[in-house]
Amino acid sequence: MSLYSSFAVAGAGPTIGGRIVKALIERGASVVALARPSSTSTSSPLLNGAKVATVDYADVNAVASILREHKVEVVISALAYGALPAQSTIADAAKEAGVKLFVPSEYGMPTEGGKAGHLIVKSQFADYLKSLGIPSLRIYNGLFMETIPHLAAVDSGKFLIMGKGDANFSTTSWDDVSGFIAHVLTSLPPTKLHDATFRIQGERTSLNAASALYASKDIPVEHVTSLPDGYTKQTFLQGLFDQGRASSGWDNYVDKDVPENADSDNAAWPGHQWKSVKEALAL
Repeated sequence: MSLYSSFAVAGAGPTIGGRIVKALIERGASVVALARPSSTSTSSPLLNGAKVATVDYADVNAVASILREHKVEVVISALAYGALPAQSTIADAAKEAGVKLFVPSEYGMPTEGGKAGHLIVKSQFADYLKSLGIPSLRIYNGLFMETIPHLAAVDSGKFLIMGKGDANFSTTSWDDVSGFIAHVLTSLPPTKLHDATFRIQGERTSLNAASALYASKDIPVEHVTSLPDGYTKQTFLQGLFDQGRASSGWDNYVDKDVPENADSDNAAWPGHQWKSVKEALAL
């Protein structure tokens, strides 16, 4: 089977989605960026070289028409959590258009066997793809390095840590995740991609270790029992981090971290130098 060369990216915003588009373009791929009519990211320089198509994701026929027009082989979703329900209609369109592979919006902690919250939502979508007969490729990379300040409420003036802060977790930069995705999709044969899972990490660290980088920049570090009002999502995530569940090596079936699995697929991008937290956050 020949390598894939034609892609569509849904949710091509300024963080991971747009970077996936850019990385694919740099590898000579044909890319169409799918955007809602209300999107403000269609003029982003990250999309230079890509075709941009605005479409209502709920309009299966319209999405399918775009996928057929551009002869798309692989659909990549980079939709945010709140937009994940739209993946189902995009998948329906992909089925109608004869798309060969779907990369769902994972990009975090492992979801296979997950029993709560977003883990169930993402696992159910993988099951839906299977019911449609569309192979999937799932990427687990732990936390995006660039979101560490948000997780620790640094904009409050302090680096806030709930719990001990000594549990290790996986973290990978936006550029490394997008580059890895573009690399494997354009260099590995479909047989290595269909219904596959890749576990990667740029650095294995802890909130205590990350906080030390901020302390060196005179940002106080404080261990707290709760985060300020308005940090509901961060409170939930820090709770998972304190349990060690934010490792890309976490196994939901046995409910424990398997550290040796966390970067088990880094080797699929030979010769690449993965960014550290210090480099990604310019600390």
